[in-house]
Amino acid sequence: MYAVVKTGGKQYKVSEGEYLNIEKVAGEVGETLELSEVLLVGGDEVKVGTPVVPGAKIKAQIVAQDKAKKVLVFKSKRRKNYRKKYGHRQPFTRVKIAAIEA
Repeated sequence: MYAVVKTGGKQYKVSEGEYLNIEKVAGEVGETLELSEVLLVGGDEVKVGTPVVPGAKIKAQIVAQDKAKKVLVFKSKRRKNYRKKYGHRQPFTRVKIAAIEA
């Protein structure tokens, strides 16, 4: 069984037992998270939501709160001796999909 879930402005295809990095959500490691914006549930029969599937939810367990690898941003203007270098690390939450309830 698989599902398409929307969280953090992005859509992810998930199945049970899968690990997933999503945009940071509040919570401690080990807590259970419930994702209710399920757009599609697949398996034996496919249920497509308009826009969400009524009564469907995904239970996930928070595995880690972490930061992604550093992304470097470098700006320069030619012949003007202007250079700026920035770094950014996006925080994310790593979850394990425990159950898909349709």
